[in-house]
Amino acid sequence: MLKKIAYISLFALTFSSCSDSLDDINKNPNATETPLTPYLLTGSLKQGADLYWGSVNNFDSSLLFVQHWAKIQYTEPDIFSLSNSSFTSLWNTGYATLITDLNTIINFPEAQANSNYKGIALTLRSWTFLLLTDAYGSIPYKEAGLKVNPSYNTQKEVYTGLLEDLTQAQSLLSTSNGTVTGDLSYKGDITKWKKLVNSLRLRIALRISDREPVLAKQAAIDATADAGGLISSNNDIFKFTYTSSPQQNPASAWFETRDDYRISKTVVDKLYELSDPRLPVYAQLPSDASVGKYVGGGNGLSAAAANAQGLAKTSKPGTYFLTSQSPAVFATYSETLFNLAEAVARGYISGDAEQYYNDAITASFNQFGITNATTISNYLNQAIVKYDAGNYAKSIGTQKWIAFFGQGLDAFTEWRRLDYPVLIAGPATVLDGKIPSRFFYPGTEQSLNGASYQAAVAGQGKDLLTTKLWFDAK
Repeated sequence: MLKKIAYISLFALTFSSCSDSLDDINKNPNATETPLTPYLLTGSLKQGADLYWGSVNNFDSSLLFVQHWAKIQYTEPDIFSLSNSSFTSLWNTGYATLITDLNTIINFPEAQANSNYKGIALTLRSWTFLLLTDAYGSIPYKEAGLKVNPSYNTQKEVYTGLLEDLTQAQSLLSTSNGTVTGDLSYKGDITKWKKLVNSLRLRIALRISDREPVLAKQAAIDATADAGGLISSNNDIFKFTYTSSPQQNPASAWFETRDDYRISKTVVDKLYELSDPRLPVYAQLPSDASVGKYVGGGNGLSAAAANAQGLAKTSKPGTYFLTSQSPAVFATYSETLFNLAEAVARGYISGDAEQYYNDAITASFNQFGITNATTISNYLNQAIVKYDAGNYAKSIGTQKWIAFFGQGLDAFTEWRRLDYPVLIAGPATVLDGKIPSRFFYPGTEQSLNGASYQAAVAGQGKDLLTTKLWFDAK
């Protein structure tokens, strides 16, 4: 795929050397000579939303791995019967569409893209690279889009480079650097983009915390001390809001014609255990009214066992996630508060970890429309919910897993990093009782970029679902 991009670029350079008359003959009078920056920005946000929230990377893989959703029919992905063709969309769309279009904005002259456009594009490119390395590990980063056969950078190199890229993005963003249109997430509000940049820097600081604690601490300090601030309310949530068909939420479109997913029994049981008021938001009651309660589907079951649970007797994911206008949420206030709690618990920054933890849960409740103060207080005061300073990873990991419901890729990453909650592979899974630790590289990388692929695998470990990534190798 990356080789294809380079061939296209080489062809374009060769073609440009032809005569002006040939150029004139081949001009399309109805085509835009130069892609307009607002359209590229809008397209990148929509493509990113579909990539993050759609079937292949979310509810047909990562949401199953973290046991947010379960398959009730066609259970192959839920038993981890997957191949190196299962995860191509994140790689192909990430590189060929998102990173390519965002690089176009970054490389535009100032007359076509002011500094704010470039800062936003660099932020979105960093977010895309982060998704890629979180899922696959070592990836083409420094040479991506520049060489026919780009080498892979280690995950450590990618994370470190992204911290530098986000620092640069922050320097490009200013309310005095021009207006932005085509921004369907923040409506051109540069102050919110600056908050997102710092929140992503804090996210990466914790990604590297178990392997590079000194660098992680400095990154956390830099992110939290920056004048741009962090995501500071639910109004700052980074999301893409869909409209109606055909521009609808991918899960909504899926459930219009198919009925092969249920909310996971693991989540339902945990929410019942905690008397969690988010349960009616996350799940629907079974269509068989005689059941009278929420019933999750088991993960990792054979097709026969999954189907035997009964389509009418198990709970679909909540309508909040399945309407046409349901947003694709990328980064939340709740996550930022959990990250602050952990940064304090690790001694990176000063503050009250327990208060940040409680505020994070409250922010999640509010995000899903639960605002009653008594309800929230009663929940927080349960012994099973209270913050445990002696095992902050368990407290934060469990509650972050709940709050991340629906955000499969990031829920998968944080579950691997914090190791909570403890999840058990289903009885029909095919990885000897293990849950995947990564995505397979696309098979095309072996044929089109074989030497770089082999070097990456030699350094990282076998291209298996169970190979732990650098941030998770503990």
